[in-house]
Order: sequence, then structure tokens, then C-alpha cells
Amino acid sequence: METNNTPKIYPCAIIGGGLGGLCLAIQLAQRGMEVVLFEKNSYPQHRVCGEYISMESWDFLTKLGVPLADLQLPIIKQLGISAESGFMLQSSLALGGFGISRYSLDQYLCQLARSKGVTVLENCKVNDVKAADDQVSVIHTSQGHYFAQLICGSFGKYAPNFAKPSHPISKNSPNYIGVKYHIQTDLAADRIELHNFQDGYCGISKVDKDQYCLCYLSKASNLQQAGNDLKTMEEKVLYKNPWLKKYFTQSTFLYDSPLVISNIYFHPKAAYLNGMFMLGDAAGAITPLCGNGMSMAMRASKILAGLILLYHRGEIDKTALAKRYIAAWKANFNNRIWAGQYLQLLFGKKQSTQLALKTLNRLPALTQRLIGLTHGLPF
Repeated sequence: METNNTPKIYPCAIIGGGLGGLCLAIQLAQRGMEVVLFEKNSYPQHRVCGEYISMESWDFLTKLGVPLADLQLPIIKQLGISAESGFMLQSSLALGGFGISRYSLDQYLCQLARSKGVTVLENCKVNDVKAADDQVSVIHTSQGHYFAQLICGSFGKYAPNFAKPSHPISKNSPNYIGVKYHIQTDLAADRIELHNFQDGYCGISKVDKDQYCLCYLSKASNLQQAGNDLKTMEEKVLYKNPWLKKYFTQSTFLYDSPLVISNIYFHPKAAYLNGMFMLGDAAGAITPLCGNGMSMAMRASKILAGLILLYHRGEIDKTALAKRYIAAWKANFNNRIWAGQYLQLLFGKKQSTQLALKTLNRLPALTQRLIGLTHGLPF
């Protein structure tokens, strides 16, 4: 923040303190860079998220300092996918994953970031970002003005006005809502299930503290047709799948109301825009069906951190940094996002889902291949 007319200039500022932003901040701070991170809410917080993380991220988080091995987390190796009729495809997960709530994980990462010297500003909303000169940007926040050489955006699915493209991208994809509950239920700890219903699907898996995450994505039209009443929509639409009816009627719901987000779209975004480096859902979101958005955010943070350190040491300029990051982002994630979009077309429709699952049930090698398309290698 500017004091006595002499501004403090941070080498890097990060807008948004989700997984991508926190992991990027920790990596830069570990290598001696001074970083400021702006988070509009406060920690710990719940987020609409499936809370299943691919095992590709385990070593990365452990190296950052998150004590995963000490947390007795569920290791998930089995997958079940049901059609609205109740037919269930059973499959193993070659790589697998683990469950941890965002409430817990984000808090661990925030504490780590602060311990490494990151300036984490909670309840601090960024209102605008402007170029002060060729080298420095000024960040206008609810807590004053800050200055930085590089700006990174990790603000999730909803881009603030200053981070939107000058020519808005056409939203050809449907509008979705996301709903998350924490429950206690009868499901094996090493298992994740995806249950389809008309124009949506719901994931259930165990996380920490003997809780399960139940999170679903539905076209907004389902809610509109139910008079914008969530409970009515669940009973009229989700309950048609007998598995979902069982979980909703035979589980203990741990909070009075769910966490809900709306206006979710899956459309192309940009890894570099308006002079800012994007990561996580701000750069591009994989469909929740694939359960790997969190791993993608963390992998992007590792890629970007390495390039920012090269820039900080004077080995590349900002133009080269942007060019190399865009290329690396596309190489690592374009195919995964493409695979997720096409897989989503098979699900959430009564007939096509049933046919797809019965076909895959007879072709386990193809099932493993499709699962593999949405996962990356450990990093």
C-alpha cells in the first residue's frame, strides 16, 4: 500500500485465494519473492466443490507443506456411475484420489502462505487494476491501493469487470447451478459415486472429519421449472434416480442449508488476459464430472511459478513469460477440458446415459481410457 507518497511495489500480486492462488503464493514465497494475495472473503470458508482431488496432486501438496499423510484422509480407488434408471457402472480408478474439504485445505494453505511470508489480505475485494506505467500496475481494493509488477488472477468462475475480455465470449453452453451439502451417510470410504439425473449429475465421496461431500450440478432450467425451490427440484428431478433418493432420504445432513452458486458456464477462457496471468477456473474450467479442477489449478500454479521465477531473475521478459505460459497451459489442459466437455454430453440425459454406461460396462479397457483422459500424471 502507498505510504508517505512512496509506494511499496510487490513483485507479484494474486487476486483470489483459492487453491491456485494460495499454491502459487507459497511457491513464490519459498523462493524468496515478496507476494501479496487478496481474498474477498475470510478463511476458513466452504466452497461449492466436489472435494475429490486426483492423486496426481498428493506429492505436490505434501512438498508444499500440507501434512496429508497425518490427516487420515480417505483414499478413493473405486468409482460407481449410475443412470437415472438406477443402473450402475462399476470401475476401479487406476490413479485414484483423496477426499478433503475445501474448508480444511484452504485453511492449511492460508496458514502455510502466511508462515512463508505472504501478505494475505482477507475480506479485501479488488475493484480495479490499472497500469501505472510499463512496469507496474496499481490495484484498487476495498483496503486501499497496492502496487505490483505482475498480476495473477485466481478468482474462480466469475471474472471481475477488469478481467473480462473486451469482446465478451459468447456463452453457447447451458447455464448451470451448483449445490453442495456435507452429510453423513453409508458409502465406502474408498469409493466415489456419480449419479445422473435429467440435465445434471451428483457426486458423493468421503472427505475429512467423517463427513461426505454431496455436490451436484444441474441446468438452471430444472430449478426454474420447480418454481425456484431447491427442495422441490430435488424431489421432482433428482429423486427419479433411486440412488439419489436413497442418499437424500437416508443420510444425515450436517448443515441447515446447502451452499449454492448459479450462472455457471463452461466456455473457453484465456490463460493471459488484460496483462494478467490466469490460473484455476479463471483460466478455464473442466466439467465437474471429471473431478479434476482442483488438480488442474495446482498444476497451473506450479507451471506459472516456475516461469515467474525466471522473469524475476531477469532470464525472460514479460512477453516471453506470457507466451510460454499460454503454450504450457494449452499443452497441459486443453485435451483434458476437451475430454470433459465431450464426456459431459453423454451424461444428464436419460437414454444416452443409460446406453453409454451399459456400453462402457462391457468395455472396461475403454472405461479406463476415458478416465485416464481426464487425469494427469503426478507432478
